[in-house]
Amino acid sequence: MIHHRIEDWDDAYANGANIPQGDRWPNAWVEPARTFRETLENQDRARLGLAYGDAPRNRLDLFLPAGTPKGLVVFVHGGFWLRLDRSFWSHLAAGPLAHGHAVVMPSYTLCPDIRISGIVKEIGKAIEHAAGMVQGPIRLTGHSAGGHLVSRMVSETSPLPEAVRTRIVNTVSISGVHDLRPMMKTKMNADLKLDMDEARAESPALLEPMENARIACWVGAGERSEFIRQNALLANAWTGLGATTMIVEEPDRHHFNVIDGLTDPDHALTRTLLTG
Repeated sequence: MIHHRIEDWDDAYANGANIPQGDRWPNAWVEPARTFRETLENQDRARLGLAYGDAPRNRLDLFLPAGTPKGLVVFVHGGFWLRLDRSFWSHLAAGPLAHGHAVVMPSYTLCPDIRISGIVKEIGKAIEHAAGMVQGPIRLTGHSAGGHLVSRMVSETSPLPEAVRTRIVNTVSISGVHDLRPMMKTKMNADLKLDMDEARAESPALLEPMENARIACWVGAGERSEFIRQNALLANAWTGLGATTMIVEEPDRHHFNVIDGLTDPDHALTRTLLTG
């Protein structure tokens, strides 16, 4: 029998360094995202840089389907709450759009200019604002730190108002970090500034799910073991608390290409998101 103990927490959460040619990302997303935005703009189906709050990064992009939207999908980006913005991910709207759903992608203030608890509030405002623009059911998805943030939205202490909560029919957390306490052991915490009280208050795996929560925890089978553990952790915890849950470990996917399924209307990731 082999015991397991993590000695290097920075390596445990290091993605690019542990993926062949991992330094390709995030730049590999820039061109397909730009091309997608330009195509949708030319079709008058993109509303870019809409303000949802007062901070400079409180902006969102709205992508519209060809007809009346069947509902709203919100994608929240990752980057360990420290990096990137909505512009890297626009092409991931393709799958839900093909099925007739509007897609919103917000940016948010990054640490250390804000605490993670503040980002949670900003994402709540972004979703509330988007809900006022598009009618119908709401589906949430996000990648890595974004997986944490959308999971946080469907926890019992979600910042979302009740009228928005009741419209959320499904959430897919992709490679989500659902327990923030390990982040305190990484060098990133110099900028995240997490303490134990905040880590506990903002970790979905340590919180109750909101009533009728439905969540799929999706991860690449080739990811770092910590992301696979974090993925299963939330689903296991929330299953015991009454939520409807699913765990998926997608074969032949790592932390950066696990999101690619959202570009394909027929991929299982897109279809899982649009259930419920």
